[in-house]
Amino acid sequence: MKSETAGTLYALGAYVLWGILPLYFVVLAPTGPWEVVAWRVLLSLVFCALLLTVTKGWGRFLAVLRQPRLAALMALAGILIYGNWQIFVIAAQSDQVLEASLGYFINPITTVLLAVLVLHERLRVLQWVAIGVAGLAVILIVVAYGTVPWYALGLTVTFGLYGLVKKQVGGVVDATSGLALETLWLTPVAIVQLIVVAATTGITLGTAGTWHTILILSAGVVTAVPLLLFAAGASRVPLSVMGMLQFAGPILQFIVGVAILHEPMPTARWIGFGVVWIACILLTVDQMRHARRPRVMEPA
Repeated sequence: MKSETAGTLYALGAYVLWGILPLYFVVLAPTGPWEVVAWRVLLSLVFCALLLTVTKGWGRFLAVLRQPRLAALMALAGILIYGNWQIFVIAAQSDQVLEASLGYFINPITTVLLAVLVLHERLRVLQWVAIGVAGLAVILIVVAYGTVPWYALGLTVTFGLYGLVKKQVGGVVDATSGLALETLWLTPVAIVQLIVVAATTGITLGTAGTWHTILILSAGVVTAVPLLLFAAGASRVPLSVMGMLQFAGPILQFIVGVAILHEPMPTARWIGFGVVWIACILLTVDQMRHARRPRVMEPA
């Protein structure tokens, strides 16, 4: 029970940090999203290197690196999480935090859909209903606004696929080694990105005051800490509990967008979000019912 309680607190801590993360990117102005993500990649790699040194984890890291399949999967994971980070920062700095939260509300349903399309898993009736309701919500939002919620769809697809790739290496690659490898493969991209930013708008690191510089240099910690908390929580609590806790992130993002950043929330958007929340409730109810169902013992 103590382990599960600790795991719940770890996971909740991760989702709370992810929920308030948009505020961090907003206060980084005038630093643009391309520079932010480049620093996020490089400083996350530095932070992971320090963690591997302190925890004596270089052996685990090198063991993964020596396996071509695992190294390739980590490279793919890096590409997907890079896309997710870039979309999220652009959304946060473009006053689209509410749309970003929509993407993470939809994400659990996207994960279920990917399980069908990629892993050929069979869904229960309530899961199919949740997918249908979520699809209806996206259609309502498109009709109401006359535009596709690209940020939300981009975030849910990239993070859903990222989770799918991480599932393939679950139990083999620890959280620190995984993030270190992902950012290692992205380092050339980040360097090129900084060169382009320097040649166009100019690098802002060190030009906007001490506090601003400290905030940018904290990008590695801001990125890695919730991921490590999430890994610690996922290893200690049942999947059904994680399924309920995961909505803490988008709920906080929604509150940040409405109450702090004062993004517009007209009736049409309320309706769209309301339909998405119904889909999330259906999926959560299904997860809880399935988790409580007694297991049938297989014959020896």
